[in-house]
Amino acid sequence: MTFDNSILTLLTYLPLAGVVILLLTPKTALDAIRWIALATSLVVFALSLLMWRAFDASNAGFQFVVNVPWIGDSIGYRVGVDGISMLFVVLSALLMPFCVLASWRSVEVRLREYMIVFLILETLMIGVFTTLDLAMFYVFFEGTLLPMFLIIGIWGGKRRIQASYKFFFYTFTGSVLMLLAIMAMYWNAGTTDISKLLTHEFPAQMQGWLWVAFFASLAVKMPMWPFHRWLPEAHVEAPTAGSVILAAILLKLGGYGFLRFSLPMFPDASHYFAPFVFTLSVAAIIITSLIALVQTDVKKLIAYSSVAHMGFVTMGIFAANNLGIQGAMFQMISHGFVSGALFLCVGVIYDRMHTRDIAAYGGLVERMPHYAVAFMIFTMANVGLPGTSGFVGEFLTMLGVFQVNTWVAFFAAFGVIFSACYALWLYRRVIFGALTKEALKGILDLDLREKIILYPLIVLTIVFGFYPAPILDATAASVDALVSHYTASLDAPAPAEAAVAH
Repeated sequence: MTFDNSILTLLTYLPLAGVVILLLTPKTALDAIRWIALATSLVVFALSLLMWRAFDASNAGFQFVVNVPWIGDSIGYRVGVDGISMLFVVLSALLMPFCVLASWRSVEVRLREYMIVFLILETLMIGVFTTLDLAMFYVFFEGTLLPMFLIIGIWGGKRRIQASYKFFFYTFTGSVLMLLAIMAMYWNAGTTDISKLLTHEFPAQMQGWLWVAFFASLAVKMPMWPFHRWLPEAHVEAPTAGSVILAAILLKLGGYGFLRFSLPMFPDASHYFAPFVFTLSVAAIIITSLIALVQTDVKKLIAYSSVAHMGFVTMGIFAANNLGIQGAMFQMISHGFVSGALFLCVGVIYDRMHTRDIAAYGGLVERMPHYAVAFMIFTMANVGLPGTSGFVGEFLTMLGVFQVNTWVAFFAAFGVIFSACYALWLYRRVIFGALTKEALKGILDLDLREKIILYPLIVLTIVFGFYPAPILDATAASVDALVSHYTASLDAPAPAEAAVAH
């Protein structure tokens, strides 16, 4: 096995090597625990960059493939990435070092266990995006629930137990139907090999049931409106690093599932249910934006904004054209580091003041000018200001949807206006105004660790806003292949019609 073939295995399971080292480290050696976790996550990120460099963007197929039989010829250890999954692996690896740094001083209780859970979560997240076996996908997909359940339930806020159970049961219940669908797919196709299932033609009636079963899980995971009720509470109670991973990666598992399974494997059903998805997407964009306007908790406001932004993603995916899907992909990657950065910004002031109440702040620009600039850039990206990465994804999804349904694009455009309203309202309340509160007069600006966390994300936000080509080029060939396959499947005659014609 060459290095190119083994790189995905190394990427996926290297965090577990860090777990073993941490288990051998004394619980009281707090600094050693922090540095071991940081070093492990940095090595994984470096490997992900090597993979990106070796990735052939012109090849629409899976690369770095490993296929080892396990249970007969049906279920096996199969890994590989294409343009749709590769950048999610890089994003997962990118954000983990920031999560470790964000928890450097804020987590003191059970620190070793905390870092172990995060490294296990990293393995599971990367596994979701790299596995090419449907059974193993389900294991990784559902496996991400347990570490996040522990992160919220052990290291969360005052209502952490309720939030963790709500998160677990909402997301797990929907996935039961997905498991039944996976079993049905195996019985029909005789394999769980995703690369083979992508070319397998499921009967049209069966596609409808399979699509609904997958939708039940993926819609909750994103989450789409009205399946989002678990998200705001989970964000509010989660520690800062937990909110980062939840918004930046775990929400993207739903969008990835739609791209990997719903569109290519169930094209007839996806076409049939597209108006339904458009309706929910527009509702998410408008309704959750209005809800965000009345929030008093800064974390909850950002959580609702994530639901609205995921509305653009599902809208672009089910437009099922190049512009829409490219825009959805870009939006998910951009939202990954922009929303993560916003939660990191919240963590900065929460560590100082221990409150997320918007009314507790005001006039921070006088004491925290560097923080004010960083928060402003991420706020503008969240709004979708041209010149930031947030603009590119929203603009492309709007163009893609406009080609399919002008009314959907028209109503979705209101979401851009509403996002400016709640984001600028939040920024004004926290950053501007007179510094009248005594508790804020001694607050300190960003320290070196916080600058190391936020400044690289600022660079990514601006660079990809002006130069989106690295992301768009990496996904172009795979998106073209997906759209071509989807269109051809819709144009192909049904089996009965083909038999009559013959």
